[in-house]
Amino acid sequence: MLTGLARWIGYLTMTATAVGLLALSAGFAWYVWQIQNEEVRLDRTADGIVVLTGAASRIPDAIDLLASQRGRRLLITGVHRTTSAREIASLMLLNERLFACCVDLDRSALNTVGNALETKRWARERGFTSLIIVTSNWHMPRAMAEIAHQIPDVALIPFPVVSEKIKSEPWWSHAATARLLLAEYLKYVVAVARMHLDPDFI
Repeated sequence: MLTGLARWIGYLTMTATAVGLLALSAGFAWYVWQIQNEEVRLDRTADGIVVLTGAASRIPDAIDLLASQRGRRLLITGVHRTTSAREIASLMLLNERLFACCVDLDRSALNTVGNALETKRWARERGFTSLIIVTSNWHMPRAMAEIAHQIPDVALIPFPVVSEKIKSEPWWSHAATARLLLAEYLKYVVAVARMHLDPDFI
């Protein structure tokens, strides 16, 4: 009797594990499929622009959007505490005036959740109802989910920054890229699960 029960429990465990792995694999395929692999051209504007620090090309791309008047102000969130405003302004080349008038720096955010909270504070203070979100293409799903969770009443327009490596090489042909995407997908799954299980999490 116990042997039969143990076999049944083992069967259920293996089945549940197989179903779980299949679901994760299908989810990963969906995640990779939705990642934008080409630069986008925005044909619309927003009240503000938010760039999450990380990959080197994110800030220059966000600054170009600001200079093109795609938004009225730019928030750079997640700036390292040792990075000076002058260092960031140097990325703008001839746009120092634009930096002085229209760029805000957030040094408190340490992760994507922090970025979302600071974006919420910034947007609320200025009464913004639409934002362009700038981050790496592989990071965009989680960033959009976290920010949308904090400010569901604000229209979010993604502007994914595509790295040359991801653009030029299939992800499955490069181990480092595959690891990056898998790790980010698992973080995305955890974030979405947390938002559903604890919607009031801050």
